[in-house]
Amino acid sequence: MADVAIAGAGLAGPLLGVFLARRGHDVTLYERRPDPRRADAAGRSINLALSARGIDALERVGLADEVLDHGLAMRGRAVHDRNGVLAYQPYSADGSKAINSISRHGLNAVLIDAAAKQPGVIVNFEARAVDVVPDTGELTVDEVGGRRVVTHDVVIAADGAYSALREAVVRNARADYRQEHLPWGYKELTIAPGPNGEFALEPGALHIWPRGDSMMIALPNPDHTFTVTLFWPFDGPAGFDGLEDEASVVARFERDYPDSVELFEDLAGEFARHPVGALVTVRVWPWVCGRVGLLGDAAHAIVPFFGQGMNCAFEDVVELDHCLDETGEDWAAALSAYAERRKLNAEAIADMALDNFVEMRDRVGSPRFRLAKRVEHALERWAPGRFESLYELVSFTTVPYAQARERAAAQRRFPANLAALGAAATARVGSLFAMRASS
Repeated sequence: MADVAIAGAGLAGPLLGVFLARRGHDVTLYERRPDPRRADAAGRSINLALSARGIDALERVGLADEVLDHGLAMRGRAVHDRNGVLAYQPYSADGSKAINSISRHGLNAVLIDAAAKQPGVIVNFEARAVDVVPDTGELTVDEVGGRRVVTHDVVIAADGAYSALREAVVRNARADYRQEHLPWGYKELTIAPGPNGEFALEPGALHIWPRGDSMMIALPNPDHTFTVTLFWPFDGPAGFDGLEDEASVVARFERDYPDSVELFEDLAGEFARHPVGALVTVRVWPWVCGRVGLLGDAAHAIVPFFGQGMNCAFEDVVELDHCLDETGEDWAAALSAYAERRKLNAEAIADMALDNFVEMRDRVGSPRFRLAKRVEHALERWAPGRFESLYELVSFTTVPYAQARERAAAQRRFPANLAALGAAATARVGSLFAMRASS
């Protein structure tokens, strides 16, 4: 069995620790933050959308029910126009399928607990993995007491979009590497419960305020609050820049999201206190160098507009586990196979997430988009198994992302082919009637 180091105890890191410990490996997790389970150590509040791929990974280690018990099912989008009029768009043809609003902080605590309970797992907090020698597995760690160097058989970099260990892979492997930043950022706010402690908005939906030049979304929490995320440009009339006092913040919301203003308990205060985050896509190859492998955002950070960042990272864990099975625990072969299989799918979901950004920002509020969704759902009901929308394939199945994209592209031709067939049949019937009339 191998001695495995995992840099990062966010989400994918501790889940991988559970999988590997169950295989009998010794696992050491290094996390730069204090223990997030401590009351004074809460991190980002941004909610996550847990869907079929992530649930599948959690089910494999018996954690799905516990996680879902603390989530809220969202079966569609509630789209708010500028006049406060709502248009509900179910995610599935029958309205039954849901994505699940999950607290990042709560999920992180569940995963760290699960990893820490496994025999052979050690979790080191306030211990940042800052460098690694791929050929030897020598890992440099900065801790409260100073810097030390430790050696592991295998090192997995699951330390996020701005991974420190990825630099070692890029440095040593003639890698292709680039970061693609959107000229938009995000900021998190909170919608408080209503006057009687009830949800201020419908909790069974993901709420979205699409404005073309800006966007706001809200996801429900079990405590009857909503986690709100603003997706705005950094600059310009719809951007974050220039909102420097309470009056300007309130004026912006009254202009763009007037039905939400009274729902915030501390709109201007939270806006001032909370930072603006960056939206980045990371593309790198190779993912493996020597004893080091990249996983999750360290290998393929994506923007959050398809709700698949966490789900994709959890799929990485499942795929690596499969590869260890297939190779008889040969780590070099398993890492190589894992990277080859996941790279195409990671590229596919990265591109689809960028496409979905445009859809959410510009299209979801249009009558044409709503009509197209109704047609999609009608086709799904009429031809089950033959027609599944891209959203259905990505969110409610474990069909590999690249295959889902290919199938959706082929199926987009299906309505056109059906219409052409109907037109041809109509023309044929018409010609027969014409022939009979002339005879």
